[in-house]
This record gives sequence, structure tokens and C-alpha cells, in this order.
Amino acid sequence: MTPSVVLATRNAHKLDEVRRILADVGIAIEIVPLPDDAPDVVESGSTFGANAVLKARSAAAHTGMPAIADDSGLCVDALNGMPGVLSARWCGRHGDDQANVNLLLAQMMDIAPLRRGAQFVCAVALVVPDTGSEQLVEGVMEGRIAEQPRGSNGFGYDPIFVPDRMSETTAQMSADQKDALSHRGQALRSMASLIAAELT
Repeated sequence: MTPSVVLATRNAHKLDEVRRILADVGIAIEIVPLPDDAPDVVESGSTFGANAVLKARSAAAHTGMPAIADDSGLCVDALNGMPGVLSARWCGRHGDDQANVNLLLAQMMDIAPLRRGAQFVCAVALVVPDTGSEQLVEGVMEGRIAEQPRGSNGFGYDPIFVPDRMSETTAQMSADQKDALSHRGQALRSMASLIAAELT
């Protein structure tokens, strides 16, 4: 029987991405979406890891199932690491990707190309309620902020993030190209072996 894990997100893009990445590494596991009646989690942690653990614990407690959760965001050098854990609500509203991108570009308007360094960071937590096990891994993708949005793939800040040694934004890449480089891909590949050890 294939083990199931609930993914603590209501973001359909993220659900697709996690399923794709874990399938690519050969983990035979069913990723179940978060139930509609699951409580919202206040992301009160000061780090991506703390928020990922909060969300995974909540999903595991609500469903009684093993749960994985990620918290991720963009850390911009010229903004002292912001928006960081506030990435999804940088504009003041949660999940308004276009407004977040527009605000960040406005804040970076006078920043010279050599000072536009940034990192996408992703922490992934696994909580297994039957054993009380909690695991946490992190992935980082280094890059820089483009001057204008480019591309229509991906979501969030993808249209303005150019990974190191690349000329395209992550929104101009295919899903496979992005998964091979991305912070979430790195973290989930690290988590895959932990999931296999815990659940299969």
C-alpha cells in the first residue's frame, strides 16, 4: 500500500511542484492536499524552518497523517535579507504575487546591477504523528533580481529572479529546468530520503 502524506498548503502551484519533484526522485508516495476544514496557521516564526514546522505540526494534528510543509521566500541582499519570511505578504496582502513583485522592483529601482544579489530559500518539515518524529531540511538557490519581469511560468517572484550562471528568470524556464535548480527542488530531494526512511 502506498503511504500518504498531507501537504500543508492551499497553493495549487506548490502542490503540483511537490508532487512532480518527489515523483522524479522515485519516491512512491501519495501527496494529499490539505483538507478545506484545516485551520489556518499563523506563521509567527522568525525563520523559514520555524514556520514550516508550525504548518506541518498543524496539518498532522488535524488529519492524523504524516504531514510535510514548506516555508519559502526571497531574501534580497540590498534589502538586508527582506522580504524573507514576509515574502508572500510583502505588499500587505497575502498571496498577491503581482503586487509583491511590483513593490520589490520599486524598492530596487536605484540598485546597481552588481548589488542586486538575492537568494530563494526553502525549508521543508516532515512531522509524523504516530512516532512524534520531526525532520527539517533547507535548500537555497542563489541569484539576482532582474530589472523587469520576464516569463510566465512559475509563480511568486519567479519572473524577476535570475539564478546564478543563468540569463533566464525562473519564470522563463521549463518546470524540469526550474526543479533541477530550485530551492524547493533541493530541499525536497533532501527530504525524499527521510520520507522513505520514515514511511516506506
